[in-house]
Amino acid sequence: MRISAKTLFGAALLAVLAMATPVRADQDPQEFEVIQRGRYLATAGDCTACHTTPGEPLFAGGRAIDTPFGKLLAPNITPDGATGIGNWSDDDFVRSLQVGTGRGGVHLYPAMPYTYYTKVTRADALAIRAYLNTVQPIRHEVHSNQLPFPLNQRVAMLGWNMLFFTPGEFRPVAGKSEAWNRGAYLVEGLEHCGACHTGKNVLGGDQRARGLQGNDLQGWFAPNLTGDQRRGIGGWSEDAIASYLKYGWNDVATASGPMAEVITDSTSHLTDADLHAIAAYLHDQPPGGGGSGQAVSASEPAMRTGQAIYVDQCAACHTAEGGGIVGLFPSLRAPSIQQAQPTSLIRVVLAGARSVATDGAPTGPGMPSFGWKLTDEQVADVLTYIRNSWGNLAPVVGSGDVRHQRQSLAQGDGE
Repeated sequence: MRISAKTLFGAALLAVLAMATPVRADQDPQEFEVIQRGRYLATAGDCTACHTTPGEPLFAGGRAIDTPFGKLLAPNITPDGATGIGNWSDDDFVRSLQVGTGRGGVHLYPAMPYTYYTKVTRADALAIRAYLNTVQPIRHEVHSNQLPFPLNQRVAMLGWNMLFFTPGEFRPVAGKSEAWNRGAYLVEGLEHCGACHTGKNVLGGDQRARGLQGNDLQGWFAPNLTGDQRRGIGGWSEDAIASYLKYGWNDVATASGPMAEVITDSTSHLTDADLHAIAAYLHDQPPGGGGSGQAVSASEPAMRTGQAIYVDQCAACHTAEGGGIVGLFPSLRAPSIQQAQPTSLIRVVLAGARSVATDGAPTGPGMPSFGWKLTDEQVADVLTYIRNSWGNLAPVVGSGDVRHQRQSLAQGDGE
């Protein structure tokens, strides 16, 4: 069950309520405006992604979250008193977002992105709680902690938090515009973009020096969101960023995989003002993670073989010069093609993909699977060719990388 435009009561109304409703310390959690603002904020926070299992009641929990350390199940956050959060106090709820502890002081795991939600103001947190109090209570007991010993001992989070967590609400940055600060609040807080797009260390903490520079996760590569011209979005206009988040495509990219779900459940429902605020903040991020390297010579065997495969299998949709067709088939002269890791590209070639469909762009074009007809070596060659043609520059793709991804897909990893 996903939040759709219909269930969000209309984007126009949400825009007025989210942006125009004043934040008050004494807000009444039963006021319609507070509840609607909380609904909008919960959508911005993409609560559905983890707490709603497809086909099951909204926010009833039980959806598996795969981590490098084992599996967690997202808890029930409906207002059911026995198995949800109906008996939590407002302070319990606020602490879960801002401090990372549940009812009774139980430490949460950072799969619940409290390291980002800590920036959410108390007023906004209580508005989200007010909305959650209105959803259908579902009696569904979820045992969230599925981690092996000793990782299942939550006391370990005391040390983890000391190393990797700095609590505190967002504070506007002096000298930056109102839109920039709103974008920072969303990106670094509710939208928790760095949870996917920032590299992690061996303990699962953010590598802050690599903020938003891309990250391998669950069989995909969350791409670089910095201002780098080659691998990041430095070449995208603010309108292009906003379009991607609203419709799932712009003139150089289409969204698929986990990002398609983010757009479906979250960003496509944000106001234009918030989307442009996010764009303003991201557009201002310094370049990072661009890397360097030497272009693969066109005379290399992999390039010659890859070109032949491309002409035969890919050019009909993506065109001979890799330009694609705007809104249907993405350009291959793009940052997404030149990421540090080819994980997503390998996956898409092997298994195919379906681009996101949104209310504003209801056609979600598909990419067929080529895993059944191309060998590991052929997939590696065609991707090496694509990543080093038309101005692209990226490391060679190895057949071993393809073999590993094929095995992972066969085992169902990252699904």
